[in-house]
Amino acid sequence: MRWLQARQPSAFQDLPAEVQALVAQMREYFPKADLDVIREAYLFAEAAHKQQTRASGEPYISHSVAVATTLVELRLDPVTIAAALLHDTAEDTGITPGDIRERFGDEIATLVDGVTKLGKIEWMSREERQAENLRKMFLAMANDIRIVLIKLADRLHNMRTIEFLPEWKQRRTAQETMDIYAPLAQRLGIGSLQRELEDLAFKVLSPDAHTEVKSQMAEAEVSRSAFLDRVADTLHRELNRAGIKVEREHLTGRPKHIYSIWQKMQRPKYAGHPVARIYDRLGVRIILVDVKDCYAALGVVHALWRPIPGEFDDYVANPKTSGYQSLHTAVVYEGEPLEIQIRTTQMHREAEHGIAAHWKYKEGKGAEREGEQKLSWLRQLLDWHSELQDARDFVQSVKLDLFQNEVFVFTPKGDVIDLPAGATPLDFAYRIHTDLGHRTVGAKVNGRLVPLSHQIHTGDIVEIVTSKTAGGPSRDWLTFVVTSNARTKIKQWFKKEAREENVAHGKELLEKELRRVGGVALMKPDKLKEIAPSFNLVGDEDLLAAIGNSDLSLLQVVQALRGEAAPEQAVQPTPPPVTAPPKPAPSHGVRVRGADNVLMKFSRCCTPLPGDRIIGYVTHGRGVTIHRFDCPNARYFRTHPERLIDVEWEPFTDGSYQVEIEVEAFDRVGLLKDILAAIADSKTNVVSVNARVRKDKVGVVVLVLDIRNVAQLQNVMQKVSKVPEVYSVERVLHS
Repeated sequence: MRWLQARQPSAFQDLPAEVQALVAQMREYFPKADLDVIREAYLFAEAAHKQQTRASGEPYISHSVAVATTLVELRLDPVTIAAALLHDTAEDTGITPGDIRERFGDEIATLVDGVTKLGKIEWMSREERQAENLRKMFLAMANDIRIVLIKLADRLHNMRTIEFLPEWKQRRTAQETMDIYAPLAQRLGIGSLQRELEDLAFKVLSPDAHTEVKSQMAEAEVSRSAFLDRVADTLHRELNRAGIKVEREHLTGRPKHIYSIWQKMQRPKYAGHPVARIYDRLGVRIILVDVKDCYAALGVVHALWRPIPGEFDDYVANPKTSGYQSLHTAVVYEGEPLEIQIRTTQMHREAEHGIAAHWKYKEGKGAEREGEQKLSWLRQLLDWHSELQDARDFVQSVKLDLFQNEVFVFTPKGDVIDLPAGATPLDFAYRIHTDLGHRTVGAKVNGRLVPLSHQIHTGDIVEIVTSKTAGGPSRDWLTFVVTSNARTKIKQWFKKEAREENVAHGKELLEKELRRVGGVALMKPDKLKEIAPSFNLVGDEDLLAAIGNSDLSLLQVVQALRGEAAPEQAVQPTPPPVTAPPKPAPSHGVRVRGADNVLMKFSRCCTPLPGDRIIGYVTHGRGVTIHRFDCPNARYFRTHPERLIDVEWEPFTDGSYQVEIEVEAFDRVGLLKDILAAIADSKTNVVSVNARVRKDKVGVVVLVLDIRNVAQLQNVMQKVSKVPEVYSVERVLHS
């Protein structure tokens, strides 16, 4: 008999404790609802899974209860919770969709069938698996968003218990979670699921990095908690004093997110910084009753602490495309930048639960959908589906708006590659491997030849056509590639492999310029050799190659030839191979392990200091270049492991090293004087100063300092950070 037929209310005391807790929570959200369907669904699923256990050894029904519990926390209706309890019965037992429809009705049967179809497919190839997975996922979303919410909760519990699977399966599941499920949760605005899915997948894919970030966060937690408590106590007192009623528990720190902190650490701006320095960009969230109070609270915050210019965002009046609403501002508190989010209870629920927050259960009348416009971008998928039955045709044709700032494309083997929006097949090729990019002569997208400048889209299957006899990159490629990786690789190729072309091009440019200024007589090899050392170059061809590769300006060279001015800066392009070994140079406090008298120089991109972790990179004709281990260019170096070499600091190092730092502060009278005084107080020499004021009245001061070691640099930066109105002091890295 169907559960929909009239029944007497049933007691739940005979059910396991976790199910009773689930029902109690549902009763809190829906006090007048008939929850007997949940009891019926649990008993039905328990019987169906009675002989089954999970990889952990637990009864299989525990998984169904965990999935249902996650959806209860999202406050979904009883029908969805019942479907979650039943979601694996039609896939892993002898139960049929017809059995579920007969026992529980059409709505629950449709939800269970939709979830089952997302996972139960016979795959002809990995490519088809990826395509079919996307196709069915999005079609399910267009039909009933609850199907995908159940699938997300199912994936979350599978990730929580992933340690019981074989390692190869762990990595495959984690990668799929990072590629598809976490971005999907983000696009649907379900922040709570997105954060946990990303952290769990990150733990599997990069266990060492996960452990390092987590341990450093734990070390910073004590000081962080004390800081946030002081902020929250002050806000609680001042808001209530201003007549804005707020409970102390509604003033909280933002949730920790290990993966997002690790992502931030990969940016050049934060390279080499400990987690504590990144994690100390602290934040407090204020949750209030109505919108009027939010704006009033913003006024209180800005009256208490000086706001940082350019750091205010009004997502209440101008919500994000996902529907997210909140007021964001940043102030300086106790010398630290403090981020504050202000929102109502409903805004907070929508930020955490996303599209799930738009389901309202009218007790006794079933589920009703709100916020239809939030899923309008899915409606057109149904029309396409009626014409395209093949999964690969579907993925090739649908222009998904799921990932707004990036595209996810497939290799011919079905691997997922993410690229920025607007990327081309060349960006794809260089993402796979540098040599693949250099040998590219054509590209196929979804089986059709396309220009190399063609923009690829999410769901495309990209195949690169190569030739062993390819002449290498074309300069035209630089006009349409969008990734910095591809651009850098192309430029490096011209610098190293197209030397003759650069020399000829440089000669042509220099002759033309000298003819224009009436100095053709200066175009002599001996004259070029004479000025080359002033640019740190070996001979006349090196000079011409640097001009042809745009590493050296014509103005500098012409001025040097005419004796009008010294060159402003030296460049160091790759010289040709030399027949005689270079003369050894002083080590400057660094030595190559197991070797003596090795020519070496310090890089300009990351300016290593004694105390920094360093690596050596063998160059052609210029010995070993010393870089910091976290140098922005390290990713390129590691694509050539045969050219990396172990180096270490000498036990005792003398001398100083020039290091660039950038200071940001509120512009005021005497700011530069106070910064220089703080540096002088640390007995550090200033080599150069460059100061400017941005339109938002923030002063930016770039200083080059003579530094002996990391300890001295940290001391200087600490003193400068304590100067009034200074809120950022960073070591500058150049990629």
